[in-house]
Amino acid sequence: MPTVVFIDHAGATYQVQAPLNKSLMQVALDNAVPGILGDCGGSCSCATCHGYVDQPWAAALPARSETEVFMLEGVPELRENSRLCCQIRMTPELDGVVVHLPQEQV
Repeated sequence: MPTVVFIDHAGATYQVQAPLNKSLMQVALDNAVPGILGDCGGSCSCATCHGYVDQPWAAALPARSETEVFMLEGVPELRENSRLCCQIRMTPELDGVVVHLPQEQV
């Protein structure tokens, strides 16, 4: 099964298995990864699953939707590689993807 590596703001690493087609937000919640809140349940309406996707993984993702761009405008530290984990579905190509979690979601 593919894996996702979440790294929290303090540097703690959480490597978890990720079923195909499941959102990275749901994978984090299913594995009790701290730093992903997912308050809206994955409907792209809260930005509490914000993460920074490492290169080259960020380049392999589909472009942000208009809704995701709008929601990300409200995060405290927006970066070029900022994404909402609810909008990223696990694929075989993302096996080993690394997502850093911001401090504001602690």
